[in-house]
Amino acid sequence: MPRRESREHSPAAWPLFAAMSVDALGTGLYVPLSLLYFLHATDVGLPLIGTLVSVATALSLPVPLLAGRAADRFGARPVVITGQLVQAVGFFLYLQVSGPVSLMVAVLVEGIGARIYWSSVFTLIAELADADTTGRAKEWWFARASMIRAAGMGAGGMTAGVALAWESTRAYHLLILVNGVSFTVAALLVRSLVRVNPAVRTHPPRTATETETEAAAEAGARTEPPGAGHRALLRDRPYLQLILANTAFAVCSTFLTTALPVYVTKGLGVAGWVVGPLLAVNTVLLATTPALVSRFVRRHMTRVRTMALSGLCWTVWCAGSAVALLVPHAALPVFLLLVLLCYTAGELIHEPASNSLAAGAAPPPVRGIYLAAFQYSFTVGTIVSPVLFTVLFSQRAALPWIVVGGVALLGTALTLPLERRLPYAAVTGEEYVPAGEVKVAAKEAD
Repeated sequence: MPRRESREHSPAAWPLFAAMSVDALGTGLYVPLSLLYFLHATDVGLPLIGTLVSVATALSLPVPLLAGRAADRFGARPVVITGQLVQAVGFFLYLQVSGPVSLMVAVLVEGIGARIYWSSVFTLIAELADADTTGRAKEWWFARASMIRAAGMGAGGMTAGVALAWESTRAYHLLILVNGVSFTVAALLVRSLVRVNPAVRTHPPRTATETETEAAAEAGARTEPPGAGHRALLRDRPYLQLILANTAFAVCSTFLTTALPVYVTKGLGVAGWVVGPLLAVNTVLLATTPALVSRFVRRHMTRVRTMALSGLCWTVWCAGSAVALLVPHAALPVFLLLVLLCYTAGELIHEPASNSLAAGAAPPPVRGIYLAAFQYSFTVGTIVSPVLFTVLFSQRAALPWIVVGGVALLGTALTLPLERRLPYAAVTGEEYVPAGEVKVAAKEAD
């Protein structure tokens, strides 16, 4: 069974988590503003704003792999700092937007910064987890990062909601300014407080045995010229299968905020006020319980099986959402809450397990490239979910849930074979000990 994590404080954890909370607060402030700000600050019409934002997003798509390569070469910490500072510059440019060109530039700069940050922060977490001497598994780090991000974004979103109620251009400018400052502060926190041992970054603790795939990828990354990391990744079929499976799960994960408001009000004919409490319950649970849930699940299941279980939770959520069309109108709020808990359960167990599995299965010399590629699954989910819902919902109200439920099952089917194909330590969080050898376990606190 996986070992229990120590409850001692890890000195490296809290500075990073403090920086992530400030960063998440800024992100939460921005999300509700993303389109409304430009409508109030410029004379550009909504269709053109949407087009420019989409084009800027597309232009920033190559950035993650470049950021991953930089993280492998220089370490993730300076790349994370760069991403936060570029985001800050982007938001300060928001204050100067006056037309389509300046709008495009501001959104592109902010988008590049966001992709640099999200393509390197999980590598930084993995590096700190490798150096953790308190006996904690990667799930501990990723679960708490998830909690902090959810709490920060929730607090930022509520703050922005209060400010937006004023419908004042000055309030919009103030929120954008605070956002830029928040990313600057987050970068300063990482710069001054977060430290990574270079020896641990390049040579983290390894398992007793490694799969042939991982060994080949590591050897290739050390001996081949620049670009070898990308080639090693393209040859690593188990890891590519992991990315593909997680892409299916990412569609499920990002589907809630896109689909729920429209489906509840237009598909089920329920009053709009029901959406707020449902999303609030989801946010509170995501902000308070990931570490507890992750600890419980890790004691009973491998990371691969945990990911597969999240797919089953999302399948039940989709089935329940489709069945909601047959539920009496008076019972819908309670029924939707119960169905939503299935979604939340999937989200709670998926993120720590998937990030830990992705970090553990990546060869250390090219882990930045591997994790940057892994993050593309969430990018694809974010892009696909709105299109998938709007197109299918226009045909039939239940159709989006049927299709996404099938996507969740596909992700589960792709995940389960990885238990035999990925490295033992990545799958279980434990070191493999060959028959006849004795493993001496370090003493751990409860």
